[in-house]
Amino acid sequence: MGTITTTDGTEIFYKDWGSGQPLVFSHGWPLSADDWDTQLLFFLQHGYRVIAHDRRGHGRSTQTSDGHDMDHYADDLAALTEHLNLHDAVHIGHSTGGGEVVHYIARHGESRVAKAVLIAAVPPIMVQTNANPGGLPKSVFDGLQEQVATNRSNFYRDLPSTAFYGYNRPGREPSEAIIENWWRQGMMGGAKAHYDGIVAFSQTDFTEDLKKITVPVLVMHGDDDQVVPYADSGPLSAELLQNGTLKTYAGFPHGMPTTEAATINADILEFIRS
Repeated sequence: MGTITTTDGTEIFYKDWGSGQPLVFSHGWPLSADDWDTQLLFFLQHGYRVIAHDRRGHGRSTQTSDGHDMDHYADDLAALTEHLNLHDAVHIGHSTGGGEVVHYIARHGESRVAKAVLIAAVPPIMVQTNANPGGLPKSVFDGLQEQVATNRSNFYRDLPSTAFYGYNRPGREPSEAIIENWWRQGMMGGAKAHYDGIVAFSQTDFTEDLKKITVPVLVMHGDDDQVVPYADSGPLSAELLQNGTLKTYAGFPHGMPTTEAATINADILEFIRS
């Protein structure tokens, strides 16, 4: 584990374990690299080098006031891959991290990238626009910002207790440990980063980024995702990619890398090895 310092002085915390082909993990909002621990240990045991960083303003990285946008997220990821001199890397992003991965590859090129995996990811664009009538109204995201600004601790307790992991569905038994770990990660991060990050993940249009990518990309999405609705995300991204494969999971929630880790890990491993 270590840190790098970006050109604007932001310290980015990262974990770097093992050897072999590098797998680089980009986490969702408002979490940290810790959200990938189950994946990191699984792929480490399968002979891969695993790397996960805390996005600026999140986890143990600097709680900077500025730069909470996809350009900075992508540039920070590029700085990390260059610092570690990674080649033939597989980039894996969940939710907001999926947007980060897409923008990084499109913005910085594919010379260091072998493949990518997008899990319940925010591309092509979440917010409703004339060009994206199936998106969520901007008022939804304004409401999220209001919650962060006025009620962050309670909000970060309620979201994983309900929609994030699908614990509000009949027959699903909530895990207090998973809920509390989500809350812990969220409260480690900076309120300003989380507030601004809502605009970054909801209003960034990744359409042109997706079209540029030529490496193989696995798009994984649950059809019961209540955070990034399936119909306006996974299938559309897979269509825009030059070499995309969509894998749909019946009934899986947004937080499926945690609640359905055995299935997700096995499918990622198969894709990497194929």
